[in-house]
Amino acid sequence: MSKVTVVGAGNVGATVANVLAHRDFLKEVVLLDIMGDVARGKALDSWQQAPIDYYSTSLTGTENYEDTAGSDVVVITAGLPRKPGMSRDDLISTNAKIVTSVTSSILEHSKNPIIIVVSNPLDVMTYAAHQKSGLSHRRVFGMAGILDTARYRAFLATALDVSPKDIQAILMGGHGDTMVPLPRFTTVSGIPVTDLIGAEELDAIVERTKTGGGELVKLMGTSAWYAPGAAAAQMVETIIKDENRIFPCCVKLDGEYGMKDVFLGVPVKLGRNGIEEVIELKLTEEEMTLLETSEGHVRQVMDVFDGMQL
Repeated sequence: MSKVTVVGAGNVGATVANVLAHRDFLKEVVLLDIMGDVARGKALDSWQQAPIDYYSTSLTGTENYEDTAGSDVVVITAGLPRKPGMSRDDLISTNAKIVTSVTSSILEHSKNPIIIVVSNPLDVMTYAAHQKSGLSHRRVFGMAGILDTARYRAFLATALDVSPKDIQAILMGGHGDTMVPLPRFTTVSGIPVTDLIGAEELDAIVERTKTGGGELVKLMGTSAWYAPGAAAAQMVETIIKDENRIFPCCVKLDGEYGMKDVFLGVPVKLGRNGIEEVIELKLTEEEMTLLETSEGHVRQVMDVFDGMQL
């Protein structure tokens, strides 16, 4: 049985811990936060849920990194959430300092963990964690594409009046307005989505997906947490169970898609060693242009981080 640490006991982190506990495949989930009592309280609340929802995974809340020792996977959700009118890029200064500090502290107690970054702005925070960790880029990557495809699939399920279970999709690129949805790779029980929905309606869903996070910020005054938390938990599960599932994740590209030294969302095979394989799709010229535009935006934000010299 494995041990997983979730750093950040806010809405997203607490959701990750709670979903993982419910899946009941781990020995222990550690929920760590600088507000130790909040982490302890949420962990205790989830543990008291165990007899009702029938799981055995123990939960520990703490502010002490020593309690994370020997973690197989670490999920970093720590950082400020987005507020109305705030872009993801506005978060970079504060959250980069938090993510790099967390990464250093984790590695003092866990030798070679897999690190999943959820903190925003996602692509550059993954870059920051990777640089600070010194770990292989196959072991430090970000959660974005699973959340983005989930939003896309949910919108399609509503439009088509079908179960979201039957919809498969891939999105690529940066996490944000420059993401690259790929309707050509979207199916409903194997049926191309373009056979089931008109081009204009599909385009509207694609645009809504691109701003899906911002839509929720406007509604709630803060970032989403149920879907992001479940998405990160799904990544943990496929890693610990060595399932080799295909998911879009934010990874460092090393020549794939003709790109190098940039963190971008692409389809990968996730397993026990983290990124087991980066999958290269044969993109059309138009799709490749969109991906290159997204790459350019991500590189700009990475340059901002580099200029901070943290």
